[in-house]
Formats: sequence, C-alpha cells, structure tokens
Amino acid sequence: MNTIITTQMVGDLREKTGAGLLDCKKALTEANGNVEEAIVILRKKGVASAARKAERATREGLIESYIHVGGKVGVMVEVNCETDFVARNDEFKAFCRDLCLQIAAANPTFVHREDVPEADLAKEREIATAQVQGKPPAALQRIIEGKLVKYYSTVCLLDQPFVKQPEKTVKDILTEKVAKIGENIQVRRFIRYQLGA
Repeated sequence: MNTIITTQMVGDLREKTGAGLLDCKKALTEANGNVEEAIVILRKKGVASAARKAERATREGLIESYIHVGGKVGVMVEVNCETDFVARNDEFKAFCRDLCLQIAAANPTFVHREDVPEADLAKEREIATAQVQGKPPAALQRIIEGKLVKYYSTVCLLDQPFVKQPEKTVKDILTEKVAKIGENIQVRRFIRYQLGA
C-alpha cells in the first residue's frame, strides 16, 4: 500500500533534517511515508555524499575564537571549506562556534585519529593489555581495541560525543553539515588555552 506524500510531510521532514525538498520527497516515497525511516535514508545519503566530497580542496574557511566566561579558557579553531560563499554562510559560522564550545568543554588534544602519535597509542595498548590480564585469549584483542576506541573519544575532537547532541560524534555532525551545505568541510587545527595549564 502506497502512502500519499503530502507537501506538509515533505516540509516537516525538510525542517527536521535540512535536506532539499526533492530529497525529502524521494526519501518519504522510498520509506512509504514513515518519517523515521525517511530520516535514516537521508542520513545514509548524506554520509555517501560527504564521502564523495571529502577529496575536494578546501582553501577557504574561518578562524573562529571563543573565550569562556571569566576568561580562564580560550579556543581558536580553523575550519576550511571550498568557497568563501560558504565561509560567510550563517550555518557554517554557527558550526565553527559550536566547535569552539566543544573544544572548550571537552579539551581534545588532536583533530583526527591519524594525528595521535604512535608512541601514545603504544602506551595506551600497553595499559589496556595490563588491565585485561586473565581474560579469555579470544576476547583480548577485541577488549583492547574497544579501550582504544574509548581513548580516541577522549583525545580526538572528531571522535568525541558532540556536547549539544551527545548521541552523535563531532564527525557525525560534520558529515551532516557537509551533506546539508554541499561542500567539503575540514577541521584543520585548533588551539585551547587554559589559565595556569
């Protein structure tokens, strides 16, 4: 049975996801009118779209800053995009501000997993191995890898739970922005200052 897709349904889905009208209509049609399923379809398409855009050059962007109330914590972040048009876009600017808040609150050390020095990873593996002594040998590697994933979520900005939506990571939010804005967006670098640290 095919559900009739109304303009109200399409508008509501667009408001929830920020996707284009045609994409919303197609997703609702594919999901037979089920809004939750349509959201999942749009998210999958957004991830695929972001993956295709990931190789495109990002030579524009913003340097955003934030000083926490009381002046004890300050953050600067460089976020790159493809065009200056997007760099002036309010949604892009809001995303950059949110990243500053994320960095101020969660205190990451690196942007990506690839930035973590091999010596730090070796040290974490050693600690994790010592913690799981006595566990079944078949499970040891999975437990150690699980502990490394948890380590990444504390030290890598893109792996951290997003402070405004803890059920998603910063990378998930970045992927959504790439899909919605339509350009490759990269967090290039950041610095966090804390008084006395």
